[in-house]
Amino acid sequence: MEDLGPPSLTSTTPGSGDGHRPGSQTSTPVNSSMKAHLREGRRPERSSERDSSHTMYIDSYSSRGFVVNGNRVFGPCALLPHSVVQWNVGSHQDITEESFSLFWMLEPRIEIVVVGTGDRTERLQSQVLRAMRQRGIAVEVQDTPNACATFNFLCHEGRVTGAALIPPPGGTVLTSLAQAAA
Repeated sequence: MEDLGPPSLTSTTPGSGDGHRPGSQTSTPVNSSMKAHLREGRRPERSSERDSSHTMYIDSYSSRGFVVNGNRVFGPCALLPHSVVQWNVGSHQDITEESFSLFWMLEPRIEIVVVGTGDRTERLQSQVLRAMRQRGIAVEVQDTPNACATFNFLCHEGRVTGAALIPPPGGTVLTSLAQAAA
């Protein structure tokens, strides 16, 4: 079993896709302050600095899974505002309306779902994006490393955010998001 290493942060409790930016598929534009934050590599606040003790935070990822709020999660996962669940998909091709249904059943309603499709940004089926848009949920599709950073940023900004993440493939080395941003 691959060791995901110690968490780098204090543990807490838990578009249409047609006209999109290169490297991203979205049904809504990404806020320019988020782009600047990610481009400049600023570190999100540590859990002790956050407004809410229930904010989700992706500490790190590997080809085996993720460390979320200090807890290891193996394989694909869905992050909800206050919980993490296993997500039964193997690749971006397995993503369907049904696999996204958990995101539109929640209250308060999730504003945006960040999808990490592995080591590359992959295009999702248009009917899946349309179904989410019809329910008022924006979808941002990125490679998993960028999706993790985007999810952390949106949560830090107080947005009601979900994530659907597929670990990058075997060659990916352990990445601590806090260390990468430092």
